[in-house]
Amino acid sequence: MRTHRITQAAVAAVLLAGTVLVPPALAATPSGAPAASTGAVRAAAVPFTAATARRSADGGYTLSWSSAAGSVTVTAVTSPDATTGTPVGTAPGTGSLTVPAGTLAEAGRWYFRLVPDSGSPLVVAERSLGIDSARNFRDIGGYRTTDGRWVRPGLVYRSNKLNSLTDAEQQRLLSQHLTLDVDLRNAVERHDDPDRVPAGVTYQVADVVSLNHGIRFHDSALMTLAEAIAAGLFSGSSDLGQSIGYPFMVNFVGADYAFRDLVTAVATNDSGATVYHCSSGKDRTGWSTAVLLTLLGVPRETVEADFLASNDYLGNPKAVELSWLRAAFDEVDHLYGDFGTYVREGLRLDDATVAALRTKLLTG
Repeated sequence: MRTHRITQAAVAAVLLAGTVLVPPALAATPSGAPAASTGAVRAAAVPFTAATARRSADGGYTLSWSSAAGSVTVTAVTSPDATTGTPVGTAPGTGSLTVPAGTLAEAGRWYFRLVPDSGSPLVVAERSLGIDSARNFRDIGGYRTTDGRWVRPGLVYRSNKLNSLTDAEQQRLLSQHLTLDVDLRNAVERHDDPDRVPAGVTYQVADVVSLNHGIRFHDSALMTLAEAIAAGLFSGSSDLGQSIGYPFMVNFVGADYAFRDLVTAVATNDSGATVYHCSSGKDRTGWSTAVLLTLLGVPRETVEADFLASNDYLGNPKAVELSWLRAAFDEVDHLYGDFGTYVREGLRLDDATVAALRTKLLTG
């Protein structure tokens, strides 16, 4: 694809407006993403069509699910791979269970193994790890794909900046076998608020606005800027800087390298769990999550819901707006025609890496 160069001054204005002062991000869904195989077969293997685990303020849990099974038996486990643990109860194939506060001992994290009377079990968990210094630290697992598979929990986390982790919080991350931290922030952010992660966790930079690969864009940056401003005004965006930043995460060539490096790091980290983050964990991290979930076959509406969840985790109903995310998807369609082509030609991810990502993160 032909790329475009513009003057240093104009680029600086674009990056400052959309991607440095206001960190960018996006969520994606693939019209051209590689689809999974036969949904009917997958549904038979893992018969759940919905399942959630939510922790209440008092420390109890509410579990709910939908499936074609006659009954589901639930066991609480401290690892997503464990097969034995604390029995919680049995309920109908579509049903729910409440685990009162005090039922389960304090642990790094509880997972819940849902075992249907026919078909394969499913493991779910409360998405948040309860990291007070990083409120947007949460699991990207536990989502169902369009072909009936599920994204495994306990392997990949998204977060806001990790500069204030307490000793206890670091130990909590170690208890979840965290081994890789991918930082999407720029050099100034990394200098001012360096990550504080446990010893033994590998640290990797994937700077979304890095100029190490030059100042290049896939399409006219000035035109993208004008169109983003117009779209932001039309949508009633509360923050034009973000309306500008999201399309540039797709148009800016340097961002391609960062997102490719992130996906590759997640796919190839065989030693434990991975966390990736920016400053607030909502923009650059939001688009990264959209890319990952879309690659895994998670439907667009679910990707959008995960994106908007930052408003709840950050306690700010205006932290993100759906129009920002959709602006990035629109830029994918404008530049590449579909998400699959963006993955191949923009991010330059090969089939082997995408296959490794799916093998690692999907059930079935």
